[in-house]
Amino acid sequence: MRSSLAAENLSMFGTDPWWLVVVKAVFCFAFLMVTVLFSIVWERKVVAWMQLRVGPNRHGPWGMLQSLADGIKLMLKEDLVVKRADKVVYVLAPIVAAIPAFMAIAVIPFGPADNEVSVFGHRTAMQLTDLPIAMLYILAVASVGIYGIVLAGWSSGSTYPLLGGLRSCAQMISYEIAMGAAFASVFLYSGSMSTSTIVEQQHDRWYILLLPVSFVLYIVTMVGETNRAPFDMPESEGDLVGGFNTEYSSIKFAMFMLAEYVNMVTVSAVSTTLFLGGWRAPWPISTFWEGANHGWWPLLWFVIKVQLLLFFFIWLRGTLPRVRYDQLMKLGWKVLIPVSVVWLMLVATVRTLRNQHYDFADIALYVGGGVLALLVLSFVADMFREKAKTDERDVSEPAGAAGFDPMAGGFPVPPLPGQELPPVPRRRSHRERELIVSGGPDTVSDGTLEGKEASDG
Repeated sequence: MRSSLAAENLSMFGTDPWWLVVVKAVFCFAFLMVTVLFSIVWERKVVAWMQLRVGPNRHGPWGMLQSLADGIKLMLKEDLVVKRADKVVYVLAPIVAAIPAFMAIAVIPFGPADNEVSVFGHRTAMQLTDLPIAMLYILAVASVGIYGIVLAGWSSGSTYPLLGGLRSCAQMISYEIAMGAAFASVFLYSGSMSTSTIVEQQHDRWYILLLPVSFVLYIVTMVGETNRAPFDMPESEGDLVGGFNTEYSSIKFAMFMLAEYVNMVTVSAVSTTLFLGGWRAPWPISTFWEGANHGWWPLLWFVIKVQLLLFFFIWLRGTLPRVRYDQLMKLGWKVLIPVSVVWLMLVATVRTLRNQHYDFADIALYVGGGVLALLVLSFVADMFREKAKTDERDVSEPAGAAGFDPMAGGFPVPPLPGQELPPVPRRRSHRERELIVSGGPDTVSDGTLEGKEASDG
């Protein structure tokens, strides 16, 4: 059994010479940029394949240089500044959105932390740095990036960008709570907030198997955090033209797009680190090849896992439609947060019982009994709530009373407390629908026509 607190050994970090730190930082930056360039082309290719159309195929072999051509085109386009915009904030907003997106990769481990690789003759860890609170650092950096989107919407001096910025802020608050609860489950099980230690604790079993609910919660919240479809309401072109970046062009617009894709890579790397074993080789390979988790090979497994998660982003965008904003908020506040809190309580209970040396059968009995009791209480509460709502409706709506009209004032309004929307008319079933024919068998026109034909004959 693992100890309740993992032994953190971060002595190998902070000892590299300055030039090696610069090399590692450049590598992290280059890794993000190259992955972004590849992800843009890959997304366009995959979505085109899913929708049976031709993707980019002009720039470079098989269109592989399309994203590079797009970046050059955006840099050469005219940079317009809105007249009513707050100039300083308007210019700084894309920078504030882009810089934090690059910072989280600094604590992501690409390989073992025991100086297994050599860079220019110097043994070093395959990680820029690590902290005892590395995951809190990632959460803090992710929270700062939202200021760029909010400031971009506010500083543009336009209505639609402002609404997009406010949507993004509300979305971040809603989904970051559930994300933090998913992280807390990993902290409880690993006994550490250090990314390298969390990966080390998954040497025998990945946390996607031990904490599947936390993994699903993080997958959903990371889509909401990155404002990707189907949760891309802050830049919904159907009702906000383009959202927070409507008034931006040229290189500033490109920085917003860069921040979005870099955030995709970052959350995929975090998910790989927390739940998919990090740089460790997949199960079949690690059983018969001892060198799979040594040397430079861990970098390959890490990149493959990140690319699979990026494909998941692309798959969602190509298949699921955009949800309504009320559905987005309902999912965050009424589903993800309660589920994450209950799951966190269960994980904490299991870890406490394991530390007290209880058997697995006893733990399963206690946890199962608690879950069953919660389900029974929830069912009883729903029954009483529905009964009270029915009684209130019968008292407040006497017979013959007119229902709620959402267009009574000339524009749509939400129902007040105690009021309910009228039932939505549904199309009748095929059996209930009557056969519609063009005219009956005994119409006046038919009789008139028959009489006229008889007289003509």
